[in-house]
Amino acid sequence: MRQAAPQRAQQRLRRKPYIQQFFRGNRPLVALCLLIRLAIVAANLALSWGMQQLIDLAAGGSARFTLGQVAAMNGLLLASMVGVSALSYAVGPLLYRRAMGQYRDYAFRRITQKGVNAFAQESTATYLSALTSDAAAVENGYLKCLVDLPGQLLLFAGSFGLMLWYSLPLTLGAAALAALPLAASLLAGGRLAGRERALSDENERFLRMLKELLTGFSVIKSFGAEQAVFGIFARSNGQVQTAKCRRDRTRSAISNISSIAGAAAQLGIMLLGVWLALRSTGVTAGITIVFVQLMGMAIDPIQQIPQLWADRKAALTLIDKLAAALESQPQPGGAPAPTALRQGIRLENLSFCYTPGTPALQNLCCTFEAGKCYAIVGGSGSGKSTLLQLLTGGLRGYTGSLLYDGRQVSSFLPDSLFRLISVIQQSVFLFDGTLRDNLTLFSAVPDAQLAGAVQQAGLGALVAARGLDTACGEGGQNLSGGERQRVAIARSLLRQTPVLLADEATAALDAATSCEVTQALLDLEGVTRILVTHRLEETLLRQYDGILVLKNGRLAESGTFEALMAQKGYFYSLFTVAQ
Repeated sequence: MRQAAPQRAQQRLRRKPYIQQFFRGNRPLVALCLLIRLAIVAANLALSWGMQQLIDLAAGGSARFTLGQVAAMNGLLLASMVGVSALSYAVGPLLYRRAMGQYRDYAFRRITQKGVNAFAQESTATYLSALTSDAAAVENGYLKCLVDLPGQLLLFAGSFGLMLWYSLPLTLGAAALAALPLAASLLAGGRLAGRERALSDENERFLRMLKELLTGFSVIKSFGAEQAVFGIFARSNGQVQTAKCRRDRTRSAISNISSIAGAAAQLGIMLLGVWLALRSTGVTAGITIVFVQLMGMAIDPIQQIPQLWADRKAALTLIDKLAAALESQPQPGGAPAPTALRQGIRLENLSFCYTPGTPALQNLCCTFEAGKCYAIVGGSGSGKSTLLQLLTGGLRGYTGSLLYDGRQVSSFLPDSLFRLISVIQQSVFLFDGTLRDNLTLFSAVPDAQLAGAVQQAGLGALVAARGLDTACGEGGQNLSGGERQRVAIARSLLRQTPVLLADEATAALDAATSCEVTQALLDLEGVTRILVTHRLEETLLRQYDGILVLKNGRLAESGTFEALMAQKGYFYSLFTVAQ
């Protein structure tokens, strides 16, 4: 079904900044590539004329030039083609490298500008596909078409122009015969864009599946699910190959149908030329042979232009798909979050529901004073992680009040809250880079400040033994779990945010390492710390300024360790069972 005009206009507008990346700073290269292509086409047409002159000389016909003159002109044309082709060898790849580099850079920058909430609701496979296989299709379908299409159009016009100069009857016959490959290409070419989009969708699903399987490799092995997982992989891989096969068959059909129709047209023009030559109409043997050659040149654009146009349409479809995924979603309005916490964080009747009618948190009331350290404890499903996500601004739609120095979190621009807070997750993300890079996240940090964060986070022994330039490995595989968590603490300290949140940061660590990492957080000064924890170690719990105990989404109790133990309530039961 054809798109409505307003929809097509909106699509072109959304696509425009991506197309602009191909030309930004590259217009001279584009122009040079076009000139080179046009020069090669012109030289080929001139060589066809030179061939006609040589054939007529050999046949004893009249000629305007001598053999030496024709040979010299053809040699000059060949030499110029060699020079232009050499220039093309240097210029073309440079254009594609720069244009595609800018296209991918722009797309990735747009990805990084998305909000955390918006990105979390999307599949990363969409972007993996867009920046890999789809980008290759865009390069072949759009960029190369940008240069090849004008060249093919000139070749078509030049071939028929030279034919017309030689013989009007033969040219009319050639035009009629050219309709065969043109109709064949146009009929077959319309399906390619749909096949390319279908292949892109299958690639996206395959990448999503592959990422999940590799991420869950340890679970697959531990449950002996290799055979079942292989079946999942094989099915998805088969679907990708089927979509690719359909795309390739469509390409092959366009090429084969056009080739057969082109051969028929060349044979027809040969028969017509011989017939006219026998009737002494002024058509010579040289003209007949060069007409066959020119017909071949004219058929090549007839075959290629529909293919190029279909490739271009397919490339634009893939660009539109990426642009739609990256389209700026409506961002909640608001003001930037503060960069300092002077009073504290206050919750007043805070409630939140993932599903309407099923509250995850209900009427929480408490205060986290600035510069102090708090623990959030409770059983599984009690709402601990939900509360932490609300504190980071990661969840909207709460009721009641969540106030930073008296200002509602919902009034802040979402991403601006990360200027105020740092978050340490249970699973620490590390680049496959050096320890220094993972600590600084590639920012310039003074050595004294870096050394201070390393010592505060308990990484001093590691740095002394292995140095800051030691390789962390993929996902930090060269570091222990405790070292990875300390890296997370150190880089949070380097950000110098006044609030530090930790969500079960030590859950995957052994008891001794967990105590060491938690103690490092407790020892921090001048930072408001809120730690979600499931480990109830008395020596640690006594150091918190306050403990919040959640049960079924409600605040069951709060206070210091001593006060909660004296109450002999829900916390007392949790602590006793944990010992």
